[in-house]
Amino acid sequence: MWLLTGGAALTLGAAGFAGAVGATVSALAGHLGVAGLVLEALALTCLLSVRGLVRAAREVAGQLRREDLVAARRAVGYHLVSRPTAELDEGHVASAAVESVAENLTDSLVAPALFFLVGGLAGAAVYRVVNTADAMLGYRLGTLEYFGKVTARLDDLLNLVPARLAGLSLVLGAGLAGESSRGALASLRRDRRRTASPNAGWTMAAMAGALGVTLEKPGAYRLGAGALPVAADVERALRVFGAAVCVSLGVLVAACLVGRLTGPPIQTL
Repeated sequence: MWLLTGGAALTLGAAGFAGAVGATVSALAGHLGVAGLVLEALALTCLLSVRGLVRAAREVAGQLRREDLVAARRAVGYHLVSRPTAELDEGHVASAAVESVAENLTDSLVAPALFFLVGGLAGAAVYRVVNTADAMLGYRLGTLEYFGKVTARLDDLLNLVPARLAGLSLVLGAGLAGESSRGALASLRRDRRRTASPNAGWTMAAMAGALGVTLEKPGAYRLGAGALPVAADVERALRVFGAAVCVSLGVLVAACLVGRLTGPPIQTL
């Protein structure tokens, strides 16, 4: 029981602190005019990690093209996934990279952006702390299972809406990137529930269908149909990811504008 309560206290305490810092920065920015907008934009950028994701995925793809499997295994394990990678073959290394690209559309962009629109920097900061804590503590097996259980469940809850938006954005983004929107939708509908997480399957299944490949974590899940991906498919995944970023941000901004235009008028004295 102390593992459960200790893990929950650690996560909630860190999230509360991050939220307070975010609220303080927003309050300061509100008194700085245009400079405040720049400050808030820079702070939000720090809560996103799209550039690092793209750079890491391209590093793995480059090493696979050079047939340096040892380096590719090391890079994908260090930058992108937490699973053991020392025994992965080329296809499973590429699969891990593509899976990470797909799943991080939710974690690194859509969810923080959504929580920023709903709750400002405080909301985005709270989400980012919970999501990072889940990656570090949210073990589902082993002696630390209960230490990260609350964190994992909280992360699942916070990602319910963002993951579905990200998955559907990948369906639309696939067509914009010259890949298969029909395949993405079919795979999403068929395979989205095959992962232990209630959210990860939405983006990974959509990406598998968009590329016409199979994404597999041995012993855990197998999504899509076709062969395992190769280095070129990692680059294709990044193009779909980029298009989906534009789609998802467009939807979020449009929803925000509609909410403001249709909301109750501000009362003045």
